[in-house]
Amino acid sequence: MSRQNEQKRVTVPAIKARKGNDPIVSLTAYSANSARIADPYCDFLLVGDSVGMVVHGFETTLPVTVDMMILHGQAVMRGSKHALVVVDMPFGSYEKSPEQAFSNASRILSETGCGAVKIEGGAEMAKTVHFLARRGIPVMGHVGLMPQSVNNFGGFKTQGLHQSDWPRIEGDASAIAEAGAFAIVLEGVVEPLAAKITRDLFIPTIGIGASNQCDGQILVMEDMLGFGAFVPKFVRRYGNLEEQMAEAIKHYASDVKTRSFPAEKETYSKPEE
Repeated sequence: MSRQNEQKRVTVPAIKARKGNDPIVSLTAYSANSARIADPYCDFLLVGDSVGMVVHGFETTLPVTVDMMILHGQAVMRGSKHALVVVDMPFGSYEKSPEQAFSNASRILSETGCGAVKIEGGAEMAKTVHFLARRGIPVMGHVGLMPQSVNNFGGFKTQGLHQSDWPRIEGDASAIAEAGAFAIVLEGVVEPLAAKITRDLFIPTIGIGASNQCDGQILVMEDMLGFGAFVPKFVRRYGNLEEQMAEAIKHYASDVKTRSFPAEKETYSKPEE
């Protein structure tokens, strides 16, 4: 295939240019297969540290490592061709210093081939975001409810329920934008605050539990496909794949037990004499 016919990925500048225009579509992805299926429909795919909870069964995202993020980032890059791929920097990989963040972010970009990293944190992380952005590492921010800070929040709690908290959250979003982030995830933020932040920022906001007033939306793919018993308020289920998988596996188990699988059509015939 010639270079002229190769499909080009969505770029960081293209995402940034979508501010105030057509909504940005995103989902999480952790595997080559899920990336391959979602790729034609998404502007960017996020290899979220939520992989720790969704794939590895952890109760929080805190045990996730850089090596885990690289492994899943590589898989998503192999499975996708169109969407920008953004990889989360896990807890403990960037908070110590801008230099630590650069070391781990540069490793993630070089070993996965992804287009950007995502960092949680507000004003306290602005120096780090600036340090990375000035050195050629595109950064997506994340404020509001921050899963890596779940212990400080006392759980996964909606942000901005009290207007007295708004200046802090607005200040966090503004500081990350001014530091050089190309977009920012708003998670678990009440609608009027999310709308205000979206109006005030010059970069796109990506909502998850932050209303349709944001410049784009992201969901955990497994949530919207119907895996798991718990359904967060902000999730709309577009399928029930867990039930379909269970039924298919039940059917398979029954066929094995009755020796109806494998049948003749699934069996290699004896060699001709």
